[in-house]
Amino acid sequence: MTSPELQNRIEVWRQKAASNTLSIEEMREAIAALRGSRKSASEASAASKAKPRASSRAPARAADDMLKDLEGL
Repeated sequence: MTSPELQNRIEVWRQKAASNTLSIEEMREAIAALRGSRKSASEASAASKAKPRASSRAPARAADDMLKDLEGL
C-alpha cells in the first residue's frame, strides 16, 4: 500500500503526463518511487520466483534502457 504523499505525487505525475508537461527528471523520480514500492513486493514473492517457469513472452526491458530511448541516447 502506498502512502498518501506518494499517491498525491503519482496523481500530479499522471496529470502532467496527460498534459505532456512531465519532464525527464520527473519521469526518473516517478520510476524510482514506483520501483521502491515494487522492490518490497518482489522480495516478498522471492519464494515463488525460486521455481523456474517456462515462458513464451520476451523478457521485459529494463527501465533505464527505456529512459535512454526517451532521451535519444
